[in-house]
Amino acid sequence: MENTLISKNDAAPPYSRGGSNYVFDGSDDHLNSRLKKGDKKGLFFNDGRRVIDFMLVYEEQLEQKKSASASEERIKKWRTKFIKNLQKAGLQTEEEVLESEKKLITFVKLHAPWDVCCVYAEDLGIRAPLQVVPDNSAHPNPTSNYTAKILEFLHIPNIMMQDVPNIPLDYYTCSFKKSKLERFLGSDNKETFFEDTHRHRILWEILTTTLYGKKKRAEMGVERLLDEGAFTAAFPLHAGPHRPPETISDPSSLNKRQVLRQYWARWGVWYKYQPLDHIREYFGEKIGIYFAWLGFYTAWLLPASVVGILVFLYGIITFSDNIPANEVCDSGETYNMCPLCDEDNGCEYWYLSDVCLFVRLSYLFDHPGTVFYSVFVSFWAVTFLEYWKRKNASLAHHWDCSNFEEEEERPRPEYAAKAPEIKENPITGINEPYFDPKDRLPRILSGIAAIILMICLVIIFIIAVIMYRVLISIPLFESSDLRSRASTIAGLSASIVNLVIIMTLGRVYEKLAMKLTQWEMHRTQTEFEDQLTFKVFIFQFVNFYSSIIYIAFFKGKFVGYPGHYNRLFGLRSEECSNGGCLIELAQQLAVIMIGKQIINNAQEILIPKFKGLLHRYKTRLGGKASEKTRWEDDYNLLDNEGLFQEYLEMVLQFGFITIFVCAFPLAPLFALLNNWVEIRLDAHKFVMETRRPVAERAQDIGVWFVILEALAQLAVISNAFLIAFTSEFLPRLLYQYEYHWGLEGYTNFTLAHAPNNTLKEPCLYRDFRDPEGNHTMFYWKLLCIRLAFVIVFEHVVFGVCKMIDILVPDIPETLELKIKREQFLAKQALADTETLMMMARRDEDDVDQQAPSPQLGQPSNA
Repeated sequence: MENTLISKNDAAPPYSRGGSNYVFDGSDDHLNSRLKKGDKKGLFFNDGRRVIDFMLVYEEQLEQKKSASASEERIKKWRTKFIKNLQKAGLQTEEEVLESEKKLITFVKLHAPWDVCCVYAEDLGIRAPLQVVPDNSAHPNPTSNYTAKILEFLHIPNIMMQDVPNIPLDYYTCSFKKSKLERFLGSDNKETFFEDTHRHRILWEILTTTLYGKKKRAEMGVERLLDEGAFTAAFPLHAGPHRPPETISDPSSLNKRQVLRQYWARWGVWYKYQPLDHIREYFGEKIGIYFAWLGFYTAWLLPASVVGILVFLYGIITFSDNIPANEVCDSGETYNMCPLCDEDNGCEYWYLSDVCLFVRLSYLFDHPGTVFYSVFVSFWAVTFLEYWKRKNASLAHHWDCSNFEEEEERPRPEYAAKAPEIKENPITGINEPYFDPKDRLPRILSGIAAIILMICLVIIFIIAVIMYRVLISIPLFESSDLRSRASTIAGLSASIVNLVIIMTLGRVYEKLAMKLTQWEMHRTQTEFEDQLTFKVFIFQFVNFYSSIIYIAFFKGKFVGYPGHYNRLFGLRSEECSNGGCLIELAQQLAVIMIGKQIINNAQEILIPKFKGLLHRYKTRLGGKASEKTRWEDDYNLLDNEGLFQEYLEMVLQFGFITIFVCAFPLAPLFALLNNWVEIRLDAHKFVMETRRPVAERAQDIGVWFVILEALAQLAVISNAFLIAFTSEFLPRLLYQYEYHWGLEGYTNFTLAHAPNNTLKEPCLYRDFRDPEGNHTMFYWKLLCIRLAFVIVFEHVVFGVCKMIDILVPDIPETLELKIKREQFLAKQALADTETLMMMARRDEDDVDQQAPSPQLGQPSNA
């Protein structure tokens, strides 16, 4: 087959790598045009030809001590040897020294020549282009959105669309082979054949595997040198300045970074679709898939938010029709209620009408619409995950990373350095560093013990918060002015204290989990990140949700009754607040979820700015911004911290809006508003505030998807128990069936008389008990109905969800067709000429044998 280029448009040049601002035509003028359209100050060596693939930076004090310490001499020796070993590996270096007040800052430029790139590209399995995918491809661009299709069908203008310049082309690709170089597009141009992200990956592989000391001591890799202080930074350069010119006459003249700022990172485009192909082209597949998932999740929050608002509005519309609440408000001094804490502590008797407002407000979060919403969100969560699998499969194929984990992932440099022996890989047959899983098991068990210890610490703090809430309620109940609001004030203040404890413990544990996971010696980066994610999420799940779970399922359930109250550390068990446990759950959920979002967004806005000012103060490069080189500008930026915290924040949010959604129907709305801000904050951070990260490959969101599926399953169970045991839905329904459909008299029915001689005065309390304190028959009927409801709810929802899973295929049929087509093209393009001739001769022989007579003409598959 001839290696021809099928362009997406007739005006396409003979060779154009997707999204670049220049076209190589084989002439020497190409390099000059590249300089003009790039950033002249800092993208190349001083000769103006060799591109800077990576930067290393180290600092030295001008006023050296008379005799340097042993550690300083050792670090200097390591650094010198490391740079020499980089040169032995084939890298070219050039140094620029900048004097800044009392120190010298040395910038080491690194460039990988063509031969080095070819060797490592083949070793890393870098994908190279074979042919441009034509417009009439069987598979549409996966970055399209369902909202665009709906608006197009309805003939409504789509304000979310935007024309982003320099759209990257879609290629048929396969793993790079130098022996088949002539088969690849653009192979005649060594300067531009490899994308900048490919070169960054190659340089990072060299940097992380180069020795600076003894291999037995694992003295290898730039990451350890950064930890030791031998270097202060190691980073690839941004594509140029992020600030576009004041007047943009030709958008295609913008560099890749300016395109991302103009069409993605600005607040003015908050309602526009994300340019996912541009994000992936500049930052790599791992970051591209994160933003694709975040945008997909945010779009799916829109219908959940709309339904949640409608459910909340239903509560407001039927607010005045709530007969039990009207009975409470009209009761006056009819119902003398028992004290909510011990009489000896000064707690007073109170009238049920005192809590009229809270009983009315509780209806907004506890009405028949919340049952419907719980079922809806359960279906929504499962459907969202099913359609994300389809979207993810399309993106992974579109970005050539469908089989990345199985085929291309290599051992982590730290694993390779510390592994005690070398063994043959049974899959590849190549000798690789090896760490016996039997030796890893005790380390994993130690990590589990640390998780259990930290979880116990969280539970201790939860008990402390409960005791604080009980103790702070006592003086509030003693005040006649604050008595009706005592539970609300105590609960709100305890929620804020709990939030502070949660955020503090979370930060401490994340650092501990990182050290433990490094010690466990996992072979690949995916395995390492999966184990770290599991450790952190299990702890954070308990950390964030334990207080909410306590209020939802335990608070007020084991109080006892007058004369037989249950106690913890001498204090009476907590009862639900005046409006019931569900309104308290909504309050706790709102404080933790919204408070966490506010704190995180404030941190993302303020902390980078503060760190940036501090970093610029320490470096003190000086000079005008317009006079600085590219490497100086990038050195002034913060180091990129990756995606772990971003994923963790979103997955915890997903848990909030699914597991406890029946208590707070507005949770998806607050999540939607937060995510609109979050996308632009993250975009602004990646494009303008942090150094460019090394582009990493990934085929999905990793173990986070497994966690999301587990949360979706847990949400069904949680909502079933919330409706059955915490909500008033089933007690009211049973009362309507057995006594009065209009709920008249329900309030009096739910109150029980305190047993004689247990308190100073006759009083009432909420429970289904007789005057002797025994549960009534209504209680036992209600318990049976509650358990039956849980079983029926779970089976129906899980059954429908399983049906959705079966009906929605994980991979679209059009994508399967395209995969087969590309496999055929790849084999044909890379096949040896002799093999092609043999196949052709075999096909001719088959045709001759199958043809019954010359008169019948050619066979049907010819």
